[in-house]
Amino acid sequence: MAILNDCKQKMHNNGSNLLLAMNPDKFDYTMTGGVGGGAQDVELWDELTAFLADQPEYSELMDMGSALLPTLSNDMFMNSTLDQEIEHFNTIEEKVKMASQEDSETVDQEDGVVDQEDEEEAEMSQADTFSNYKPSKSEVGLKHPDLVVETSSLASVQPPDVTYELALPEEVISEGKLSALQLEVVIYACQQHERFLATDERAGFLIGDGVGVGKGRSAAGIIYENFLLGRRKALWFSVSSDLKYDAERDLRDIGATDISVCLLSKVKYGNLNSKSLGIRDGVVFSTYSSLIRESRGNNESRINELVQWCGGLDYDGPIILDECHKAKNLSTKTSAKVIELQKRLPKARIVYCSATGASELKNMAYMTRLGLWGKSTPFSNFQDFLSTVEKWGVRGMELVPMEMKLRGMYMARQLSFQGVSFSIHEVALSEEFTKVYNKSVRWWVKARKYFQEALDMRVFDNGQKSRPPWAQFWADHQRFFQSMCIASKVVSVIEQTMKAINAENKCVVIGLQSTGEARTIDAVKSAGNNLTSFVSSTKGILRTLIERHFPCQDRKGILDLDFSDPGSNLSPASFSQDEEGGDRSRKRKGLINDLRENDSKVMKSTDSPEVITLSSDSEDDYPPKLPKANGFPNLFSTSDSAFINRSSSPSTKQNLQKMKQELLDELEEINLPSNTLDTLIDKLGGPQNVAEMTGRKHRIVCDNGNFTYKARSENIDKVNIIEKEGFMKGEKYVAVISEAASSGISLQADKRVENKRRRVHMMLELPWSADRAIQQFGRTHRSNQVSAPEYVFLISGFAGEKRFASIVAKRLENLGALTHGDRRATNSTDLTSFNVNNKVSQQLCSG
Repeated sequence: MAILNDCKQKMHNNGSNLLLAMNPDKFDYTMTGGVGGGAQDVELWDELTAFLADQPEYSELMDMGSALLPTLSNDMFMNSTLDQEIEHFNTIEEKVKMASQEDSETVDQEDGVVDQEDEEEAEMSQADTFSNYKPSKSEVGLKHPDLVVETSSLASVQPPDVTYELALPEEVISEGKLSALQLEVVIYACQQHERFLATDERAGFLIGDGVGVGKGRSAAGIIYENFLLGRRKALWFSVSSDLKYDAERDLRDIGATDISVCLLSKVKYGNLNSKSLGIRDGVVFSTYSSLIRESRGNNESRINELVQWCGGLDYDGPIILDECHKAKNLSTKTSAKVIELQKRLPKARIVYCSATGASELKNMAYMTRLGLWGKSTPFSNFQDFLSTVEKWGVRGMELVPMEMKLRGMYMARQLSFQGVSFSIHEVALSEEFTKVYNKSVRWWVKARKYFQEALDMRVFDNGQKSRPPWAQFWADHQRFFQSMCIASKVVSVIEQTMKAINAENKCVVIGLQSTGEARTIDAVKSAGNNLTSFVSSTKGILRTLIERHFPCQDRKGILDLDFSDPGSNLSPASFSQDEEGGDRSRKRKGLINDLRENDSKVMKSTDSPEVITLSSDSEDDYPPKLPKANGFPNLFSTSDSAFINRSSSPSTKQNLQKMKQELLDELEEINLPSNTLDTLIDKLGGPQNVAEMTGRKHRIVCDNGNFTYKARSENIDKVNIIEKEGFMKGEKYVAVISEAASSGISLQADKRVENKRRRVHMMLELPWSADRAIQQFGRTHRSNQVSAPEYVFLISGFAGEKRFASIVAKRLENLGALTHGDRRATNSTDLTSFNVNNKVSQQLCSG
């Protein structure tokens, strides 16, 4: 790819537009200011040819004849596509590779032909992935305190010349309150905000810096710059109300002490400009959850209040969309409100901030102010843009950030991983745990058999219709075995944590995604004050499945479920819930989307957009399939033909009750593991020694053998802030973080805090998506740190978890291509060895 990158740079230096070239049918040279037609095109090609001829490493190309370097007439150039140009360069590079390897390598013909693209990727050196970064056009500010790098692909293009003059006070620059890197973002963001799109909306800017570089400080600088220019109102959105304190700190640290920060969730509904509320200027800080809320009493909405406070169509102040990946899914209310806010405030200065703003290309739809699609662009709408770039695969995604940087709308640097260590620890299953696991498998087999027998009985009460049981069954099936994977690693985590603290003088951060709070609440309601142990989340999953969803007529004569034919087997995507009882289906989508893309046997139901069915290798293992409607199984038919109404005989009812009780009795005989989070905290010294930063409000605590269910803190709104401070002060040397605390917070070995021990970050539970993985990695690797962290990935002996790790690894690769212009940008996380979704595996599966 070296030749291609150099030639790309040549094309950029001459004003070519790679994204426009992707869609040549809509390439308007004169309108876009790109490469003109006629002699200028031939001159550009001649210059590229001369450029290749001057490079010693490309000298062999000149001997290969004119067939490899075609002479392009004006007409040929105008009608050619970037695909054709890249194909020419790839052909050249293949010839060079073959010539250079001919004498040094022996190819074993019996092993077959190795795919050229896979060979290229295998030969990519990690050392060549990144380049040390320093601003190329901006000359203001002091050096950043830590080493920052940029991918070689992005480094190959240069941003526009600087035309904007800062209004920030001199001491902000001279005293290093904002580093040169952060000032560069402020300059280019403000410079971009002076442009208007063809839609009469102000152009936006995307800060794609990696976690820990200082996006919050840059955002504060943009607000301060606008405040000094008379734009005294600003909106700042983020994922957690706790980050309001970080926003205040960032503004205070750069000297913007006159700018107040008001938390929207603490303000009553009403006119924010009114005397009673009195928010005249400053920053209104809001979570994305607050943005979508409405008042039931007076039909007021937060978004209407914010638009009114800003001043409507004439508002030209900044809007900071921090952690904007929260709006990536178009099907959510959050994304809809973010897009609506941008439409209702067309002159607002939009700043998108996220290290993972678009883990997939389709997740960029909310970034309407970048001007990549729409009026006067080569793509009429987002779908046109999406389909065009996706046809190119990862290579196409690599071009998107390069083009955005070239236009001056994007910056994406990241902290160097110098000093960071990565290790993968595969945890072997103990003999005792293996026995428990085998008993659990036998229980599930029996449960499935009993569910099927109840289905075959087809006993219904007249008129009772509800969803079939299989969706819930397979949902709990997946959650159960996920919990078992995590539980199998708890002992190993405890041993490694104690060793790191006591023997190596380090401190430990343990990463989880879920807390099991919902199951704990159910158990506490059942047991009251008679708790004798920690709650087993895994056992709670099974008990809830049987008690609430087994087809047994034991509540006022109404069956829990009706049994229209469930189809082959349903995915657990739709009905699982998160730790606080909310819909967790979104958390499953990362896995489900990968399954849709990579497994040829996946079919999607037309009746339920959230549920998919996976065909089985053995038809005998699953119920027969439903008759198809519109080519797909009709999984949720509510027609009368789907129900068989008959009287339930006493013997049938007794049999169902007996089957249900038998499953419950056998469940009690299985010694399933306790809640992972509670066990970790207890074994590592209790709450006084472990800082818990999660989304749960209560927990079970063991004190001298007595188990009590209590609130985590009297001040529950600030409990995570209090726990974080205890960890950073060195009062606690273990921190456990869940997804609720995986965005924005800083847990690195900061030079300004007392606890300067090296962080050992143990990933006990892998996140469901790549962007969540990146966010959690960034909690312990940030700017201004004494030492870089040590990452430990724990993978259990279950093959299923390795498959899951493969999905995360694949998404990490796509994320690197889209956010950093290089698919290798996330290889540093060391999960790519688990990416089995490649051409070799596909060939094995198909052959």
